[in-house]
Amino acid sequence: MLKLPKRSILRNQRMFQEVYLHGRSWANRYLVLYVFPVIGPERKAGFAAGKRLGNAVTRNRLKRLMRESYRKNQDCLSEGFCYLLVARKPAVGVKEPKMERAFLELAGRASVLRQGKV
Repeated sequence: MLKLPKRSILRNQRMFQEVYLHGRSWANRYLVLYVFPVIGPERKAGFAAGKRLGNAVTRNRLKRLMRESYRKNQDCLSEGFCYLLVARKPAVGVKEPKMERAFLELAGRASVLRQGKV
């Protein structure tokens, strides 16, 4: 079982802003994926759900779904990048398999999936 260690999660606002402002973005109906190259073999991820998506329970559920989709597929992603996943309004009612498909679609369009993994 893969684990998502705390050191591989974007925590501070400065890193979120750097990825958001300087990274490339890809979007679909449910998610926006920002990808920002970093020096070194590390791979970090951040997860965001704005207040317009609903109350705290709804936003936390969306972040859990995004974290789980990332955690399951983190070995398929290229290293040396910071990833930021932002939920969109249609994602509020989706289940985990649909969220995972949306994430993999964006990762494929961003060309950050390793060859032969998915």
